[in-house]
Amino acid sequence: MSPSLLALLGFIAWTLLLLVLMEVLRTRLVVTGRVPANGFDPGNSRLSPFMQRLARAHANCLEGLPIFGGLLLLAVVAGHAAVTDPLALALLAARLVQSVIHLVSTSARAVSLRFTAFAVQTLIGVYWVIRLLMA
Repeated sequence: MSPSLLALLGFIAWTLLLLVLMEVLRTRLVVTGRVPANGFDPGNSRLSPFMQRLARAHANCLEGLPIFGGLLLLAVVAGHAAVTDPLALALLAARLVQSVIHLVSTSARAVSLRFTAFAVQTLIGVYWVIRLLMA
């Protein structure tokens, strides 16, 4: 599997893992009677700060997947994986770092580091768009 497809699979798997984690925790809340089955909103706003961060980390992945995943898939399908392959795993690593930081802290330093990880992804994406337009 090419680095681009591996990164795409990793991005999808990470997004799915965050979703499964959120649903396991929500199921536990319902089963233990702490929250009614219809007591959830998309942002987990009435739940713990961790659950709120988890919902936001998952949403961040969903927001980025069409852009970054689309670029990875486009490059592979168009036969230009050589454009995305060199930085594909760096993009995935930056996504994982962003999500993990989001889950563990909201301190000013953590938010700055999380933004840096997002900026890395954005810069890689812009670079790929330019390279793919020139291919």
